[in-house]
Amino acid sequence: MKIVAVDLGASGGRVLTADLSGSDGDLRVTMEETHRFPHQPVYIPHDSGRTLYWDVVRLWTEVVSGLREVGARHGRPESIGVDTWGDDFGLIDATGRLLGTPVCYRDSRTDGMIEAACERVGREEIFRRTGMQFMSPNSLYHLMGMVAHGSPLLAQADRFLMMPDLFHFWLCGSKSGEYTNASITQMLHAVERNWDRPLLDQLGVPHGFLPELLQPGAHLGTLRAGVADETGLPADVPIILPPTHDTAAAVVATPGEGFDWAFLSAGTWCLFGAEVNGPQLDPSVLSHGFGNEGGVRGTIRLLRNITGLWLVQECRRTWAAAGENYSYADLARLAAEARPFVCAIDPDDSDFASPSRMPETIAAYCARTGQETPGTIGEMVRACLEGIALTVRLRWEQLEAILGRRLSVLNIVGGGTQNELLCQFIANAIARPVVCGPVEATAMGNALVQAIGLGRLDYDSAREVVKRSTELTVLHPGDAGLWEDRYGAYVSRRG
Repeated sequence: MKIVAVDLGASGGRVLTADLSGSDGDLRVTMEETHRFPHQPVYIPHDSGRTLYWDVVRLWTEVVSGLREVGARHGRPESIGVDTWGDDFGLIDATGRLLGTPVCYRDSRTDGMIEAACERVGREEIFRRTGMQFMSPNSLYHLMGMVAHGSPLLAQADRFLMMPDLFHFWLCGSKSGEYTNASITQMLHAVERNWDRPLLDQLGVPHGFLPELLQPGAHLGTLRAGVADETGLPADVPIILPPTHDTAAAVVATPGEGFDWAFLSAGTWCLFGAEVNGPQLDPSVLSHGFGNEGGVRGTIRLLRNITGLWLVQECRRTWAAAGENYSYADLARLAAEARPFVCAIDPDDSDFASPSRMPETIAAYCARTGQETPGTIGEMVRACLEGIALTVRLRWEQLEAILGRRLSVLNIVGGGTQNELLCQFIANAIARPVVCGPVEATAMGNALVQAIGLGRLDYDSAREVVKRSTELTVLHPGDAGLWEDRYGAYVSRRG
């Protein structure tokens, strides 16, 4: 059986075809990338500044192109499902027309909104109710920003659809939401697992347009006739709801065993945490900046966002604009050859949050923090990778403290596993073995949950399918003394 996983990340998108084959006890999945494309948000000026938008028309065009290619190569798939990055959303009116262009989570309209929310309700109370980490990209603060700026779209909106929900609506007409992605908006009650409308009332956020939430595996409908015509696919192809938040999908395909492992989904963001059975609302979770994100089958991803390869991506974009084109393999090689620990970068520092000429931003950060500035491209990239690894170490210790137990192994999944230098740095920093793979964890988790929704698989066997289908790499820690010293200096600098 062939299942289509549309996987849209914050810097690129893919349409992949998952081929599930074999007997019940030896089922395997192989992933074929059918269509790939880069994308990025775009600043558009207006009279009071500028807004950072997603080019959603292009995204939809690329999805349609990918589905057309799926049909040309494989014929009718068993089902289709979409996952994306989190936080962002579109609003549609009662006729289903898109109201405005979706705004990127890095836009400045959320400035000051966390402080405003905490002043009205209280930080501890918001956490007690939602269980979420406080981050300006959260959908809650975008809606608060729209209210504060008097956006007319709120009065016109019939439905709030997060990005994967919007694509599912365009594919089949479903106007529902999905639990795992909605859970990161900071608008859900952590225990009740539905929209916390009393909280939204307290914050002055309208909520009549919030959709019904469905669980992964639900059947949403079949292809719209117009989309079937555009893609050449039959109109009876079902749309099956995966875990639409990309990290939730990736955790489904993380081959962890027992209870002493953590996960890191590595890409533009590094999403670090552990899978637990219910929301953890102890004050230590709040103080360490972790949050409770919804997973499949009632699980919770006790998770902390860490800025990942975003700094390297922005450096690469800046160098390319200046005519210096480097592949990621080139940058990894230069980093491996560069001087170690020229400086200690905190990738989560607010200096790095917005698109910028990142090499200049890093140089300014080093000057501000009294550190040597990386002098070569290799040193710049290496400093970014070392900073990610040291931050993972800090969050590792905090997660162990929250859980009250020692963690023995870290499973790294996603595109970042292709950067072996980063993965080795993380192993060195946490002084634990790191298991790398699968690269395609998000799309694989998306497809496996669709198979579950089709009745062809169950959750208990999904991770066994992943293990049979993936060549995993184990990296062991090294340079223990050097990394321990540098970690001590990194923690001291953070204060």
